[in-house]
Amino acid sequence: MMPIFRDRRRQRGIAAVEAALLLPLLMLLLFGMIDGARALQANIIITNISREGANLVARGSTDLESGSQDIIFALMSSAPPLDVTNQGMVYITRVMGVVSNGASRSVVLDQYRWDDAARALGARKSNYRPVSKVYNCGSWSATTGKCSAFTSTNRPTVSVMSGKLDNGEVVYVVETFYRYDMMFSGFASGALSLPDFGPDLYSFTVF
Repeated sequence: MMPIFRDRRRQRGIAAVEAALLLPLLMLLLFGMIDGARALQANIIITNISREGANLVARGSTDLESGSQDIIFALMSSAPPLDVTNQGMVYITRVMGVVSNGASRSVVLDQYRWDDAARALGARKSNYRPVSKVYNCGSWSATTGKCSAFTSTNRPTVSVMSGKLDNGEVVYVVETFYRYDMMFSGFASGALSLPDFGPDLYSFTVF
């Protein structure tokens, strides 16, 4: 009977060693799945916000100079469970086609960011100010959130829809950013480590 007991003890010992070796890998997979699912959820939400925002500004009759912050506030109110108050940003940019000598280029008519003076929200609250990928404005109005870095006679050229717009044709570009904080950032096991999600999740829609 003694050899049987020895075999059982040996098998239990082997199983314990295997479990100890596999546990870090299993934990790595589990943590990666959790963070990946959270990042996917956040990305879906900000994508929906950019699509809805572009639809609202393109189809609506709201003047952006006076109503951009109301539009953005309505969009961000639909963002829970994301903490957009502290980690979210929206840019709205109007782009127009200009044709000269048979070539079309895209210029910025105006640009707005989330900087809500009435509700003390957006850039003034969170200090989260990722750079727009449409146009990097260097100066903003403190009351309307409008870019004040250029004039109506000196409009910047951008790459969005370049060469595709007719003369005078206007499109709206809505960009959404979210600063994603990983729960298990930097977790690693030997040569294996978790992938990085973020830190800035991004989506844009042209309408």
